[in-house]
Amino acid sequence: MRQIFLDTETTGLSADNGDRVIEIGCVELFNRKLTGNNRHFYLNPGRDSHEEALKVHGITSEFLKDKPKFEAVADDLLEYLQGADVIIHNAAFDVGFLNKELELIGRPLFREFVASVTDTLVMAKEMFPGKRNSLNALCDRLGVDNSGRTLHGALLDAELLADVYINLTRGQDALLIDLGSTDSTGPSIAQIDLRAIELPVLAANDQEIAAHDDVLKQIDKASGNKTLWRAAA
Repeated sequence: MRQIFLDTETTGLSADNGDRVIEIGCVELFNRKLTGNNRHFYLNPGRDSHEEALKVHGITSEFLKDKPKFEAVADDLLEYLQGADVIIHNAAFDVGFLNKELELIGRPLFREFVASVTDTLVMAKEMFPGKRNSLNALCDRLGVDNSGRTLHGALLDAELLADVYINLTRGQDALLIDLGSTDSTGPSIAQIDLRAIELPVLAANDQEIAAHDDVLKQIDKASGNKTLWRAAA
């Protein structure tokens, strides 16, 4: 399974009111392993960031003035994302901005290029109802090191999100043993779902019960008749 963790930074909060994407970070996982095949773009939005947005990401107009427009990187980005399962924290925000960028250059909507979009904010709210579920809060809760996140950055946030997602999904996926080989020189073995296996219950026979009682009596005697099961009797 090819998954892309994606994050953006923008000039403000409203794509409909003219705010633009200034940074895109993508991190690839294949079969739940980092591949190093990532993408990172800084973009010239043709406008300044709002003061509050600048406080969040720290990316100045001066830094961005020689960076490419979105149109110049769109083909590379869309080819990279083609057919992937894309995972975003607060997906509505990032997808809304990417849709606006694509609309401005006459391209189809974002979801036309990817297999699916998963929102980890929705996942986290279902798993931790009533709790803070920002990326920082999830990092703290799940033991993900975010000490380098003094400012928001799209690539760093995508990397943190990948780590958070692995932790969020570990409970269910721990029961699925993926034996599929990604090595083209080796065989591909189907995934085994342990949830489909019904384990038999074997009752102890009379001899085993008697042996167990004998062990308990020996432990009780060695403790001076102070075992917990005697006290509870």
